[in-house]
Amino acid sequence: MHLSALTLIIPDYDAAIAYYTQTLGFTLIDDIDQGHKRWVRIAPSADAQTGIILAEPSTHAQRAAIGTQGAGRVWLFLETQDFAKDYARLTAAGVAFEEAPRHEPYGTVAVFTDTFGNRWDLIQYA
Repeated sequence: MHLSALTLIIPDYDAAIAYYTQTLGFTLIDDIDQGHKRWVRIAPSADAQTGIILAEPSTHAQRAAIGTQGAGRVWLFLETQDFAKDYARLTAAGVAFEEAPRHEPYGTVAVFTDTFGNRWDLIQYA
């Protein structure tokens, strides 16, 4: 078994697709209109094992969770094999890093916040 996807609540499908594909460089895997909602799946690459299902909120509680699904903690981890290259690419694309890259026993890491308020680690494991 493996984790195939997780759901990320976003305010608007098209804005989220644009941000994650154009700014972060993710791949749009699926965008299927189901009438009352869309099935939108993105992933860091077309061959990634784990993807993200983008979901517009359908309740007030879901809308309130946008950007707070991690309760203020980093909860999304974007692994890279070339930290310096991807950090430079993301910075040039306008990604807002909260800190300079740092070296930890487990790897090189920097925290960024996406356009919807979710906190991520860009990480290259040691």
